[in-house]
Amino acid sequence: GLNFIDLMVRQGNIDNPPKTPLVPGFECSGIVESLGDSVKGFEIGDRVMAFVNYNAWAEVVCTPVEFVYKIPDDMNFSEAAAFPMNFVTAYMMLFEVANLREGMSVLVHSAGGGVGQAVAQLCSTIPNVTVFGTASSFKHEAIKNSVTHLFDRNADYVQEVKRISTDGVDIVLDCLCGENTGKGLSLLKPLGTYILYGSSNMVTGETKSFFSFAKSWWQVEKVNPIKLYEENKVIAGFSLLNLLFKQNRGGLIKGVMDKLLNLYNSKKIKPVVDSLWALEEVKEAMQRIHDRGNIGKLILDVEKAPTPLMANDSTETSEAGEEEEDHEGDNENKERMPFIQ
Repeated sequence: GLNFIDLMVRQGNIDNPPKTPLVPGFECSGIVESLGDSVKGFEIGDRVMAFVNYNAWAEVVCTPVEFVYKIPDDMNFSEAAAFPMNFVTAYMMLFEVANLREGMSVLVHSAGGGVGQAVAQLCSTIPNVTVFGTASSFKHEAIKNSVTHLFDRNADYVQEVKRISTDGVDIVLDCLCGENTGKGLSLLKPLGTYILYGSSNMVTGETKSFFSFAKSWWQVEKVNPIKLYEENKVIAGFSLLNLLFKQNRGGLIKGVMDKLLNLYNSKKIKPVVDSLWALEEVKEAMQRIHDRGNIGKLILDVEKAPTPLMANDSTETSEAGEEEEDHEGDNENKERMPFIQ
C-alpha cells in the first residue's frame, strides 16, 4: 500500500526520519513463505496482510506475527494491501478516540482518499450519521454517494457546514493541518472532538514549494487550553504507526482488525483501490498522491510490468522555491494511468 505518510518520510517531515538507503512502505499483502520456530496460527501458503515498520515495498517482507492477519477468502491481494492502514486509522479515530454514536456528524478532509473513503463507509454502519466531506471538484461525481454533503476543497467549507448545521459538527478529522486546524476547532460543537492524523499541507514538491510549507506551519492554530475548557472542546492526535511500533499496542490493533474483518465479511465495508503500479513507477504513483489525484488507495504490485508511457506524457517538474497554484486533476492525461475499472 502507498500512503501519504510515505511522501512525508521521503521528504523528512517526520520525527527521526530513517537514514537512507531504506525500503519504504508500512503495509503489504502476500503469501506466507516461511515461519519463525515459535509462530502459531499460520501456515506456509496462507494469504495474509500485514503492517511492517518500513520495508513493505519489496518482493519478500519479514514482520512479527502480531502484525499479520489472514485475508478473507473473497478479498483479493490488492484490496488486502489497501485495507489495514486506512480502515484501522478510520476505525480508531471514529470509535476509540471520538466515540462515534447514532445521530452524530463528522467532517472529513480528503474525502476521496483512502482514509476518507474508509471513514465514510464506517460512518454508514451507524444509523443517522451525517458526513461532511471536502475533496477536489473533479472527484465529486465519483464519491458523491459516499458522503452526505460534499464541498470543494478550495471553497469556504466552514460557512457551508454552518449553513447546513448551525451548531457545527461533533467530530473533525483533519489530515491537512495548517490553517485547517483553526477552522476545524471553530466548527466543533460543545463536547466535540477534533483529531489531527496527518499534515499533508506540510509536504512540498512539484506543485508546492518550501514557502508553502513554511506558510502552513505559520498558520497552525495556537491552541489555548483555557479556551478548550471554556468551550467544552476536545483536541486529539492519532498516529497508527506510533501506536503499533513505538507504543506496543499491537494487541489493541488486532482486536480492531477482527471487528473490521467481520464488517468486511458482512459486506458493510470494502476497500477502494484507485490503481495498481509497478515498482518502477513509484515516482509517478507518489506524484499522483501528492497532487491528490487518487480516489481510494494506490497499490504497488511487484508482479506488474510498467505501463508504457503515453505520447503526451510530461517529465517536466516545477522549479524549486517557486510557489504555484495546486493543479488537482491537471495531470490526469499526462501520467501513466493503470486504473482498475
